[in-house]
Amino acid sequence: MKHRILIGLIIVFFNFVYPVFALNESSKTINELVISDVDLIIIFSSFIASVMAIFLYLARHQILRKKLEYDMKDYESKKNKYYEKYHSDWTGDEFVGKKSFSKYDEEFRKLKQNSNFPDYYKILGIPKDSTQNEIKNQFRRLVKEWHPDKNPDPETKEKMAEINKAYEVLSDKELRSNYDKYFNAL
Repeated sequence: MKHRILIGLIIVFFNFVYPVFALNESSKTINELVISDVDLIIIFSSFIASVMAIFLYLARHQILRKKLEYDMKDYESKKNKYYEKYHSDWTGDEFVGKKSFSKYDEEFRKLKQNSNFPDYYKILGIPKDSTQNEIKNQFRRLVKEWHPDKNPDPETKEKMAEINKAYEVLSDKELRSNYDKYFNAL
């Protein structure tokens, strides 16, 4: 469609303007179209305006593009050309064949490498085949027992942090499956 409009404008331009320049004073006849200088200015102005309109129409998405928070701030990732290559506005959030890694996957990998991978099932005191309801009930029981307000022991804060982390991972189905994948690989 865009090419047809451009070709049509070129044809109109050459039909009106080109014959005028090819005429000599001696070759003019009564039936020929004679265009004055004012008419030429109008024709050229309209041609330039139409070219600018076409350009603006084609560039409208880039001109009117909404600035995102990423565009306005100076992030370190803007300096990394590979980040821009794989995280542009033109691509979706998911890539074909690319594995998505969450912060928990990275954390699980680091814990596995350091050989101090925690057993969240043991921390909560539940079997590995426990349901979500059993996990929640056991978490509530442990919170009542180990909450720092009820237990003044100095190590209760550390124990509570372990319990919260274990519940956070095991209560989410996706995180639990990832944790089981890494835990079973030990």
